[in-house]
Amino acid sequence: MGRSLYAAAAVALVCFSGFCHGERLGARQCEDLGFTGLALCSDCNALSEFVKDQELVEDCRKCCTEDSDDSISKLTFSGAIIEVCMRKLVFYPEVVGFLEEDKDDFPYVEARYSYGSPPKLIMLDDKGEHKETIRIDNWKREHIRQFLKEKVKLVKSDS
Repeated sequence: MGRSLYAAAAVALVCFSGFCHGERLGARQCEDLGFTGLALCSDCNALSEFVKDQELVEDCRKCCTEDSDDSISKLTFSGAIIEVCMRKLVFYPEVVGFLEEDKDDFPYVEARYSYGSPPKLIMLDDKGEHKETIRIDNWKREHIRQFLKEKVKLVKSDS
């Protein structure tokens, strides 16, 4: 639990520079280690400047996305799940606004209520598998809309 807390705090402090290497972990394994969202591999090098725990830095490198000039802009997903705790929803009026007024504009987005879960987007690949998790605690409603418009490309199936 301590490592996850350090990871979450340290990743919030990092800037983008450097390279990435090492074996890859799955999205759920990375989330269990405290690495969520669209972290770039260069974040791990910056992390190593703030945290001297080499094992934590190596875990970061196993959970990052390769850097490029526009690596974030090239990432797309085929669907998403907004997961949030029903009891905590009252603390996130922007998420409530999206769910009540905007969600119908995004047929590829599912709402899921999970006890204790902070608001997050679970991004899905073209097979409907969990690809990335992005915390949206502090996002404005329009940021949620814009992100989904830019990053989710609906995969059409012939039914």
